[in-house]
Amino acid sequence: MKELNELHLPDDIRYTDDHEWAKKSGDTVKIGISDYAQDQLGDIVYVELPQVGASFDQKQQCGTIESVKAVSEMYMPLGGEVIAVNPELEGAPELLNKDPYGKGWMFEVKPAKVAEYDQLMDKKAYLEMLKGLK
Repeated sequence: MKELNELHLPDDIRYTDDHEWAKKSGDTVKIGISDYAQDQLGDIVYVELPQVGASFDQKQQCGTIESVKAVSEMYMPLGGEVIAVNPELEGAPELLNKDPYGKGWMFEVKPAKVAEYDQLMDKKAYLEMLKGLK
């Protein structure tokens, strides 16, 4: 397990208390799991992603992540319609471990309420939350 100071937490990403991340790009938002989440899960062996075209409310379960240790639910950081999923994850779920913010992105949404993005934690707030978990 990584120490908090070893975690990679980009400044330009927002975080949830369930350890998902969200990154705005134009009028869409890419979503994945944080470096902390992938580190806690261990080796990820399977990912169930939402269907393109499906709509979810904020904090609604939208998929699962299986590791050698556990199965974890994935929750929507913000409500909206899924417009793309990362096709590489089906054959290579370990990308979530290797590159959670790059090749390991999970899906992209068109947000229903852009204001929900602004309510997510920035890096500083997320790090403070993680310190409380240790």
